[in-house]
Amino acid sequence: MITMQGKGVSCGIAMGTVRILTRDEINVKRICVEDTAAEIKRYRIAKEKALAQLNELYKQALKDLGEEDALIFGMHCMMLEDPDYNNSVEGIIRRQSVNAEYAVSLTTENLRRLFDVMEDDYIRERAADVQDVSRRVLSCLTYRAVESRPAAEVKDTVICADDLSPSETVQLDRNNVIAFCTARGSATSHTAILARNIGIPAVTCLGDGLLRINDGDEIIVDGGSGMVYVNPDEVTRAAMSAKRDEDIRRKHRLHALRDRDNITQDGHRINIYANISGVEDIPAALENGAGGIGLLRSEFLYLDRKEAPSEEEQLEIYRAALEKMNGKRVIIRTLDIGADKQAKCFRHEQEENPALGIRGIRFCFAHPEIFRIQLRALLRASVYGKLAIMFPMISSLEDIRMSKAVMAQVKRELEQQGIPYCKDVEIGVMIETPGSVLISDLLAREVDFFSIGSNDLTQYTLAADRQNPYLEQYFNPRHIALLRMIRIAADNAHRNGAWIGICGELAADTSLTETFLAMGIDELSVSSPSILPLREKVISLDLSRKERILAEIGTGV
Repeated sequence: MITMQGKGVSCGIAMGTVRILTRDEINVKRICVEDTAAEIKRYRIAKEKALAQLNELYKQALKDLGEEDALIFGMHCMMLEDPDYNNSVEGIIRRQSVNAEYAVSLTTENLRRLFDVMEDDYIRERAADVQDVSRRVLSCLTYRAVESRPAAEVKDTVICADDLSPSETVQLDRNNVIAFCTARGSATSHTAILARNIGIPAVTCLGDGLLRINDGDEIIVDGGSGMVYVNPDEVTRAAMSAKRDEDIRRKHRLHALRDRDNITQDGHRINIYANISGVEDIPAALENGAGGIGLLRSEFLYLDRKEAPSEEEQLEIYRAALEKMNGKRVIIRTLDIGADKQAKCFRHEQEENPALGIRGIRFCFAHPEIFRIQLRALLRASVYGKLAIMFPMISSLEDIRMSKAVMAQVKRELEQQGIPYCKDVEIGVMIETPGSVLISDLLAREVDFFSIGSNDLTQYTLAADRQNPYLEQYFNPRHIALLRMIRIAADNAHRNGAWIGICGELAADTSLTETFLAMGIDELSVSSPSILPLREKVISLDLSRKERILAEIGTGV
């Protein structure tokens, strides 16, 4: 038996068979070129091809894992478009009259050295992201496949590698791959974050000993302790089997909470809903006991298409979602496109600051016919269930009043055409900017509910671009300023007859559940796997500390 100690980065016990990930190494040589302009053009073509690949990975991650994980590939796009990176590559080609491959490799090595001396772990880990991006460009320059997809035709496969890139991780065959181990890496890498969110055990930093094991070896991975056992003896196998069985029993205990009410020990109730990207995600939401759908991201109907979906096509999808939820509330967010989410079926103008540009409701106002068609489809579908419509990126009273005016016009059209729709569809807005927080008392009089978009609210409150990998240390969703923002919005919602939920990643942070309940948050919407752990947390709480929690947060005014 071989025993190795690494860093556990994603909890759970996996017992399976080793599959070694091997890659075709790209050997870069320094070659002198005469036509540097042609070489720069060749580099730019490869870069655009790499960007297209990253955009496809972004869409896949957005659909399979959610917005937070997809942003990893948004960050990679940003790195590849960074002026410093591109100026370095093109400058090396011009000054040294060398091939693009060599210029990319030298730029990567220079950046790696720069990152290696940084004290902050998160910043140091961005070196791995730069290498991943550069490897993708090199593959496009040399016409090689960038992703290595290890054979995983058999169940219970454990992938072992020197390291895994985020793109390799997101494309693992989740039907057969049950864990992965790497010789390098860290708990703060994007690969580790993806492993936790995918929900498979993972251990990093196992050293070169991992590279000396063989395909087909039996392996046990303990993602909690960081221990890995290769060809384990009977005693170890029995002990780890018992530990795995305890993990399974905990999952069964959680599953037993599927139909429990979300009520604290002292009688406080909160709704726990699911965030989904399409109708196909509803069975998992129901299996995990979702009380409703807190966010259905309608932009997925648009992202991979050359033409926008028709009214009838949208109607069928919204109708299916409502019928499958069988009377439970389904909140559908109107088209939230722009910034990091670009759709082929629309012409997106290049913007200097896309996060501050034409996105969310602003995009809908700029494309009124697209907006009107979606509202028609939503209202027509409303007769098939309990629909709520939510508008994104509302930053003024004029935004919500204009949205409601367009909806009123669509209702009149439907009435004139004799087409039925539900008259009491709830209307809500996403609270995503400090401006919307500060006028939340006024907004609450216009709508039925708020939903806090914690990712964007963090970004705009702390002036930290959530797609910029160099700002991760500043992007702190637990910052007291953000908690005060949420409390202000909650207080203003309740004073003015609206209810309030949180649909960003922060909603699943069980260390903040007590804080949110103390604030009076009415609903938390999370990914389906997070529902039962969140319910377990809620029913264990007693809000006797409520006043102290609120005092610690402060009023924010």
